[in-house]
Amino acid sequence: MGLLTAPARGSLLGGLDRPADALRHLGPNWYAAVMGTSIVANGAAALPVGFPGRHAFAVAVWAVAFAMLVALAAARAVHLVRHPDVARFQLLDNPATAVFYGCPPMALLAVGYGTLVLGPGVLGAGPAVALDAVLWTLGTVYALAVAAGVPYLMITRHRLEPGSADPTWLLPVVAPMVAAALGPALVPHLPGGQARATLLYGCYGMFGASLLAALVLLPGIWTRLAAGRPTPVVLTPTLFLVLGPLGQSTTAVVQLGDAAGLAAPEYAAAMRAFAVLYGAPVLGFALFWLVIAGTANLRAMRGGMPFAMTWWAFTFPVGTCVTGASGLSRSTGLDALTGLAAALYLLLVTAWAVAAVKTVRGALSGRLFMPAPA
Repeated sequence: MGLLTAPARGSLLGGLDRPADALRHLGPNWYAAVMGTSIVANGAAALPVGFPGRHAFAVAVWAVAFAMLVALAAARAVHLVRHPDVARFQLLDNPATAVFYGCPPMALLAVGYGTLVLGPGVLGAGPAVALDAVLWTLGTVYALAVAAGVPYLMITRHRLEPGSADPTWLLPVVAPMVAAALGPALVPHLPGGQARATLLYGCYGMFGASLLAALVLLPGIWTRLAAGRPTPVVLTPTLFLVLGPLGQSTTAVVQLGDAAGLAAPEYAAAMRAFAVLYGAPVLGFALFWLVIAGTANLRAMRGGMPFAMTWWAFTFPVGTCVTGASGLSRSTGLDALTGLAAALYLLLVTAWAVAAVKTVRGALSGRLFMPAPA
């Protein structure tokens, strides 16, 4: 995931032998920066409490994420055209990079949702809805392809050693959960009847598929962690990725429950109840894991853990817990959940600011565009 450290000083792209090859090793992991930026904007919009300038801040961050998505998509297109051998290796022959193909669809989905909830004041209501519909459709198709395709490659083509599972394996299978969580926002913009119900139940289907796939992977991940198998210290931030299916599934059930009144009114009360009965215990486990992951990373930082693109794992997974806690706060009216959402958002913004500054420094120096060591 760009595992080289980023120096604080240096000439523009000075870390590269040939600056013209800056995009040669550009991987799908870079979309994690788009995801992490988008969730800062979307999390601000979801917060059950306000602060001065909240909407303006959220819109500004969404605009940055949108620009990042466009720029990165263009850069990846250049990469695919100029360096198809590297792109093929990243997907077909290297499981360590293939799992990060779960990031592009999640970036599309997150930016699309931000467009829907924050973009109308900039683009107009109609264009914002249309753009989100396009991005959600593209992101969902991409997410389903990755969720099935990457595990298939891992089974049939990639050479994996027993006990090698790590939290990055969750990335492909969590992508459909993001689609399930953000699709219900489009329900009010569809015609009543079959169209709304199809979207709602389709999102429930993706929720189930993603959740069960994550549950299949988590025991293997825990087994490796508990066995103490050595991993590069810069992968320590990926422990936060376990929060992704937890926070995102909580967000999904709340969003689905909210949309049920328009799409499936006969089941709306049951779906809203399920959101609380499912979300509260899962969010509790997310907080439990947050303590474990946070403690492990503090220990690694005290030991001199260098910056790498893996630090973006501190952002999106925490952001899903922000949106999950915010949704439960609205559903239950509990002040404790409101305070939790605000505290998690402060953590998110802090992590995002650190990762963003260090990423800009590393990109300008060129060190983050170098190939990761074996």
